[in-house]
Amino acid sequence: MGAAKDKKSHLDSGTITSVLKRVIAENGRDHIRGYAFAIFCLVIVALSTAFTAWIMESVVNEAFANQRADVVWLICGAIFIAFVLRGFATYGHSVTLSKIGNNIVAGYQRRLYTHLMSLSVGFFSEARSAQIAAQVSQNVNGIRDVLNLTVTSTARDLLTLISLIGVMVMKDPVLSLIVFVVAPPLLYALRYVSRRLRSATRESIILNSHVLGAMQETIQGIAIVKAFTMEQELTRKVDGIIGQAENRANKIARLSERTAPLTETFAGLAISSVLAYAAFRSIYDGVPPGAFFAFVTALLLAYDPARRLAKLQVQMERAVVNARMIYALLDTQPMQRDKPGARDLSVTDAEIAFDDVTFSYGNGQPVVRGISFVAEGGKTTALVGPSGAGKSTIINLIPRFYDPSGGRILIDGQDISDVTKASLRHHIAYVSQQPYLFEGTIRDNIRYGRPDATDAEVEEAAKLAYAHDFILAQPSGYETPVGENGVTLSGGQRQRLSIARALVRNAPILLLDEATSALDNESEAAVQKALETAMSGRTVVVIAHRLSTVVNADKIVVMHEGRLVEEGSHETLAQRKDGLYARLNNLQLPEPTS
Repeated sequence: MGAAKDKKSHLDSGTITSVLKRVIAENGRDHIRGYAFAIFCLVIVALSTAFTAWIMESVVNEAFANQRADVVWLICGAIFIAFVLRGFATYGHSVTLSKIGNNIVAGYQRRLYTHLMSLSVGFFSEARSAQIAAQVSQNVNGIRDVLNLTVTSTARDLLTLISLIGVMVMKDPVLSLIVFVVAPPLLYALRYVSRRLRSATRESIILNSHVLGAMQETIQGIAIVKAFTMEQELTRKVDGIIGQAENRANKIARLSERTAPLTETFAGLAISSVLAYAAFRSIYDGVPPGAFFAFVTALLLAYDPARRLAKLQVQMERAVVNARMIYALLDTQPMQRDKPGARDLSVTDAEIAFDDVTFSYGNGQPVVRGISFVAEGGKTTALVGPSGAGKSTIINLIPRFYDPSGGRILIDGQDISDVTKASLRHHIAYVSQQPYLFEGTIRDNIRYGRPDATDAEVEEAAKLAYAHDFILAQPSGYETPVGENGVTLSGGQRQRLSIARALVRNAPILLLDEATSALDNESEAAVQKALETAMSGRTVVVIAHRLSTVVNADKIVVMHEGRLVEEGSHETLAQRKDGLYARLNNLQLPEPTS
């Protein structure tokens, strides 16, 4: 256990260095010119600051002691030029570092989005989307801050401090020694504070992501919240999370700001000691005050860079924790990578065959057990059975949202695990139980099915899905924004747009996961007719909650508790008095009217 603890401490101590190396390796080359210019500007800032302190001896001695007016003009001109240079250099490095930082943030946002798109559906089923979004929005700036803090601290603060210390030593070595004696205890105290701040910062980021995630989920599900009067319960829950986040933020504030009394105490002790020593030398030894004023100016000017450097490790700990959480997400490996040498899927008949397929989510019990059946090309295969029978899982296995634990799935004799996912999904159109619409117009949402579809093809797909009429009734027709997830549309309208999106894809395989479940009877009847036309010539695998919608299916596969229990046409299955399909069919038959 002790060895494990030592190992953890070693890893923690190397955190800043390892993250800094990775950030520089990934971004340094792309921005080397910008950073070189920023460093040049920062060097000018450091040297001009040191020059201001150095020249104070001449100001005091020549202007006030020797009273040489000719030299005063030269000194004042030099000071003016130094300040002008520092102003332009400050502007230059600030704008340059901001542009580089914004570019880095944008680059990592693109990387994160692309990487999230490469992760499997299983990853998102285990991680809460709202919390992922919250963490990304909070943490992505950490990468930028790591680099900017390193550059500004090294090129400006450290160089300025070294330059001013050089001025101090040149002007009075004894006074400089007083300052250096006080510094080691301060550095030790700051190191202790930064170690405690690391874990508190990590916990704070996680808690804040929970807060933002809870708020986002509440907003998305506000109708359910209102319908079930969940306001008070959710308020208590979120209030508890906010309270924890507040306490953690307060702890971070206490730890972070402990540097203030430490640095102020150090500065007060150093300056008071210097003043006392210099005053006694001037009073009793008659030493000219010029060197002393130059020393004190250098000491006072050194206070700001020293204070920033003292807080550097605290700030770096916070930035590194953010950066590490971003890298943890970027380093998450996709679970369903294409095999080396995977080929594109070639589809002719679009026949789908399940060969002894077994599947379980995570380490749980199998939800699909030894399933074998064939969905013949160009025909409709319906999956029916009680809730929890595994029907949706079967649908999700075909486009490889998940990979089976055992067995094979073949399309035209090709194992789908041996082909690229992109080519597999290119031949599939999918309509889920819960229709999802994206930000944009109605036309945009239908065209997501096939980005190169023409306006005429989009409208034809909408007509087949019986969506054309209600679309034209919208304020701007096909150009009407749908709102967040289509909040301005009814459930049936959203589902019809989802079906239109699948139809415009014009794929040989059509997967319908209870595609008409959100429609009223009239809309369902209309869409069912449209689907019958759209199904012609395609391989269709459909899940239906109402058996009346699949009576014309070429094959019906009946599932129960993850197993295939019956298979056949509606007529043959309905005649089996002891069969599961017959029982389900009898339960859904309309009651006789008197």
